[in-house]
Amino acid sequence: MSLPTVSTKLQWIAEQAVRDPGRVFTTLAHLIDVDFLKEAFHCTRKDAAPGVDGVTAEEYAKNLDENLRDLHERLRTGRYKAPPVKRGWVDKDEAEKRPIGKPGFEDKIAQRAVAMILGAVYEQDFESFSHGFRKGHSQHQALAELREQCRAVGVAWIVDADVAKFFDSLDWNLLLKIIKRRVNDGALLRLIGKWLNAGVMEGVTLIHPEKGTPQGGVISPVLSNIFLHLTGGTYGMSNQGCAAEAS
Repeated sequence: MSLPTVSTKLQWIAEQAVRDPGRVFTTLAHLIDVDFLKEAFHCTRKDAAPGVDGVTAEEYAKNLDENLRDLHERLRTGRYKAPPVKRGWVDKDEAEKRPIGKPGFEDKIAQRAVAMILGAVYEQDFESFSHGFRKGHSQHQALAELREQCRAVGVAWIVDADVAKFFDSLDWNLLLKIIKRRVNDGALLRLIGKWLNAGVMEGVTLIHPEKGTPQGGVISPVLSNIFLHLTGGTYGMSNQGCAAEAS
């Protein structure tokens, strides 16, 4: 009997989510095996700067199977330790800079795997007009839909509101409570908690923020969409898809 493929697992999750919109998923982490991590590896950008450990995608790939088996064992047994995110700064405008995070490459793989699991559940819940950070959606679709709605109902004025520093200020306790309404898997929640608490390395200083999602983290886009969706906000952010990561 053949083992289920990654796509089969994700399809099963999606079908269950559609069939029972009120279902709370409690056992999903076990679906992340070595093959699942390998698919996450293939979905992860390879050209970004390395994180605090200095390991590049090319170096990690040299012993890929062995590295993924070791990663899986640490994830399976709860021994995985999320490394801090390396922080840099880039110019936002003439007067302000914005932080840019550089997670470790292996950490990106683990985050990608969890993001795939969460995405299979929540993609069935998200509204069709929510285009941010979603595969098959784009800012162009958001603008086209807005333009059509304005034309259809005769809108004469538009108020553009931005969620200032959203990734920096997201409330952890509220986020986890929201996730538990649909995904109450202890192993996945502990992993998310590790990423939230991993800290930020700026130069030689390790900082531990008490709110916000990992800058540049692969998991951050899906966490933000879950939070905004279930707190009544579905905003048309511009990033999308499998490669929706800042670094």
